[in-house]
Amino acid sequence: MNLLKTVSSALVLSFLASSLLAADAKKKKGDGKPKRSDPAGAAINENKATPVERIKVAKDFKVELLYSVPAAEQGSWVNLCTDGKGRIIASDQYGSLYRFVAPAPGQPLDPKSIEKIPAAIRAANGLLWFNNSLYVAVNDYANEIPSGMYRISSSKGDDTLDKVELLRAMEARGDHGVHALLPAPDGKNLFLITGNGTKRTAFSSSRVPTVWGEDHLLPRMPDGRGFMRDVLGPGGIIYRMSPDGKNFEIHAVGFRNIFDGAVNHDGELFTYDADMEYDFNTSWYRPTRICLATSGAEFGWRNGAGKRPEWYPDSLGPVLNIGPGSPTGMTFGYGAKFPAKYQEALFALDWSWGKLYAVHLRPEGSGYTATKEEFLYGAPLPLTDAIINPKDGAMYFAIGGRKVQSGLYRVTYTGTESTAPAQPKTDSTALKARTLRHQLEALHGHADAKAVGTAWRYLGDPDRFIRWAARTAIEWQPVATWADQALKEKDAAMQLEALLALARVTGIDPQHRKPTDAPVDRAMGAKILGALEKLNWKKLTNEQRIALVRTYEICFVRFGQPDTADRTRILAQLDEHFPTEAFPLNWVLCETLSFLQSPTLAAKGMAAIKNAPGQEEQMEYARSLRTLKAGWTTALRTEQFHWFLKASNYRGGASFEKFIEFIRTDAEASLSDAEKIALKDVLAQKPVKKSPLEALAEALAGRTMVKEWTLDELASAAEKGGLKNRSFANGRKMFGAVGCFACHRFSNEGGMTGPDLSTAGARYSPRDFLDQIIFPSKVINEQFVPVVLTKLDGTTVTGIIVNLNNDTVQVNTDLTDPNQREGVDRKQVKSIETSKVSPMPEGLLNMLQKEEVLDLVAYVLSGGDAKNAMFSKK
Repeated sequence: MNLLKTVSSALVLSFLASSLLAADAKKKKGDGKPKRSDPAGAAINENKATPVERIKVAKDFKVELLYSVPAAEQGSWVNLCTDGKGRIIASDQYGSLYRFVAPAPGQPLDPKSIEKIPAAIRAANGLLWFNNSLYVAVNDYANEIPSGMYRISSSKGDDTLDKVELLRAMEARGDHGVHALLPAPDGKNLFLITGNGTKRTAFSSSRVPTVWGEDHLLPRMPDGRGFMRDVLGPGGIIYRMSPDGKNFEIHAVGFRNIFDGAVNHDGELFTYDADMEYDFNTSWYRPTRICLATSGAEFGWRNGAGKRPEWYPDSLGPVLNIGPGSPTGMTFGYGAKFPAKYQEALFALDWSWGKLYAVHLRPEGSGYTATKEEFLYGAPLPLTDAIINPKDGAMYFAIGGRKVQSGLYRVTYTGTESTAPAQPKTDSTALKARTLRHQLEALHGHADAKAVGTAWRYLGDPDRFIRWAARTAIEWQPVATWADQALKEKDAAMQLEALLALARVTGIDPQHRKPTDAPVDRAMGAKILGALEKLNWKKLTNEQRIALVRTYEICFVRFGQPDTADRTRILAQLDEHFPTEAFPLNWVLCETLSFLQSPTLAAKGMAAIKNAPGQEEQMEYARSLRTLKAGWTTALRTEQFHWFLKASNYRGGASFEKFIEFIRTDAEASLSDAEKIALKDVLAQKPVKKSPLEALAEALAGRTMVKEWTLDELASAAEKGGLKNRSFANGRKMFGAVGCFACHRFSNEGGMTGPDLSTAGARYSPRDFLDQIIFPSKVINEQFVPVVLTKLDGTTVTGIIVNLNNDTVQVNTDLTDPNQREGVDRKQVKSIETSKVSPMPEGLLNMLQKEEVLDLVAYVLSGGDAKNAMFSKK
């Protein structure tokens, strides 16, 4: 049986359900009566905040809507804090500040009890009560007052907040500006959270070495729609500042758009960074993520396609990848009258997807690992901030922002578990590792005669955060005191970290060169290359091989092209190893070999594109090959440009098509005149647009119906040792073959319209996992099930609510296209209810042989083991 006939029915009914239902709704009229079988059918067209019937919360917790904010009088609330008397202060994103006492249990907030704070200030994005004053981070879109840091106090020493002091004016633009304030662990200073739209302010010190660069080996690809294309690294910054605003110290950099932060009992700072939705389904897309913002950290945000993957040695990775969204507030559950699990949780809010996550942290080495739980969610529920009120131990959260209908809610625990204050658990091994890291971090930001001797031994530490702290300490020391040691170091792991440091501090990225900079020391660059060339590839782990190749890249960027002899030696060292089974290693090898104009790369690169299971990996190889001029034949060039015709049917974020266009334009520019003549007909071909069903069927061309697998057949095979010694490489291939990458992420690849499967092994047994695949509508993950919006005129729109702006609800009605949107006026919506049909199709496993199914299951359930296998020595 042909594949298209096998799965077309399921695909039409489920994979494309949202788009078909939406299209059908435009043609049909209903009776205008919302179904009441689901409480989610509550109306939302009134000028009130989202009703609690639309909100799901963890078991034994209760949500109360305390107050629907009148937009005309009090705007849309985006930030909360408590003052010294436990009263709540709220800020309108574009207007004033308000203060009130939390109402008694079970009671709404009396509008008459709300006090408008008289201080002449507006557009507060961050609030903190500190030293008997209200500190305010202003991000004023209208520029009516300067954005920056303010302190508000009482001019008469009473309870009236009327005195406003501008402590530090800052330049900011749009939603990516000046954001949150929180107390530093020392209790004396503050942390200031800023997005990448904030111009770097004057700073008196930095814990991050100020040698940042773009470090793009191949020509820069700015955002396809031009968003922030003029903004260079280091992106969003976390500052440590004195309460008077005079001293600013850079603490950590490389963020996209962090809105808030939180400090745990260990004194560690966490933040929740934004993704770039325009990058959906590209190799450089980075999901929203929880980051441990250690001293001197760099998280690698760069404009456009330049974002550093988390496995780059010159960029730290997250504690936890969350997924698509718009991060807003954060708070630990300390002081809440919740069970211990939630008292210790880090709560992180997502504005666009309406989710309040409980992030459960676990110490690992000197850092942490984490899992996430959807503690509370709703649609629409544009969450902005949450606090724990020390007076009553309840959680209070706000929805609002961008002039949407705002509201204030309270969350309390109603179950039987103890809510007594939880005692922080001490992990002696983790404490020892953190203490060591803190000792190394004490060497950041200044020269210290003992720093090199203290830090050097930790350059090869298996703990990534300790390695980072050690290298950062060394980068702050005079180069003359450690350069020779770096060049002669015998331990490969330590030398790789040392040579990376040496390349960073002695080379200069041309895009960051200042007129006052001295000429680049090319002799030093040659010495670093010589040391790298001597490293034995076979004795390195894959993680170390990535570090080797990435350090080469930084040398080429900062010192310029290698000479002919170095180029020949480096090609001899690297060329034979591409491709490997590990995509991260292939990533850096492919772009480096392209830069070096490897004569063998064209053939191997096109084969890698053909064998890559997902569009992200294909796109990454195509991006590297766009500048390659060596080694092409007419047949290979034809393959290259036929791939662009195929890629025209790939889907992604708002900039996706422009990025494909950029890659093709550069590829055409690399053609010789003779090649342009030979490829004239190929270059003139226009892409044929295909439906998602047709594109999927084409991708699986040649596969036919194997059998209609039953759950018992496959689960029995998996449970009887069938998952041992499986092929992860083939499992990954099958993950792409049956379209899993289209909707699901795994190990930082794939789509966003289905659950992230990276930690599926911690949630599912083999039988449960197979059950989810074979019967996708049996239990639907409510975070990804479409909703049906019924309008007042009876028409319906089906899809996922992904964004809001004022009274417009943005709905993605085609889950195969993350950039597709349909705007719906919330005032015209009569009800919202969830769809009963999963967007995931049935029958996809029926095209696979049993061994292929088992490889796929083993690959997904491997979780962290798959990640370790990616970096293991092979």
